[in-house]
Amino acid sequence: MYDLQELYQEIVLDHSRKPRNFGKLEDATGTGEGFNPLCGDQITLYLKIEDDTISDIGFEGVGCAISKASASMMTQGVKGKSTEETQRIFEEFRRMITKGTDGDYDAELLGDLEILSGVSQYPARIKCAVLSWHTLKAALNDSLNSGKEPVSTE
Repeated sequence: MYDLQELYQEIVLDHSRKPRNFGKLEDATGTGEGFNPLCGDQITLYLKIEDDTISDIGFEGVGCAISKASASMMTQGVKGKSTEETQRIFEEFRRMITKGTDGDYDAELLGDLEILSGVSQYPARIKCAVLSWHTLKAALNDSLNSGKEPVSTE
């Protein structure tokens, strides 16, 4: 029988080794930078927003497997979504990751992102998983985000 923990590990490793939407968007309409000082994870997020929809998204950076996998899965999860729906997904992801698998969150809204609920079992790694999400929120809130301090999970 295929164990949920094995599936979690396999998906995290796959997204870490072959991150989706990895790379800089030259025509980005918004950017954000994030940094986790505890472990050194860094991310730059690029958004292209057209008609209030994330038409394209990309990221660059370095980090642990959880940080990179979370960023990769996040980009897949929000690409093509409205900025309003993306904000709701952000809130549900944050609720899930901080409350754990027993928490009250909208699994249907999260879709495949729910597999990252396993991170909640490792409190020290939650900051790794949420770094890209807080960077996304900053990029959405300030479409150019230039001259601002990077988002920090500290």
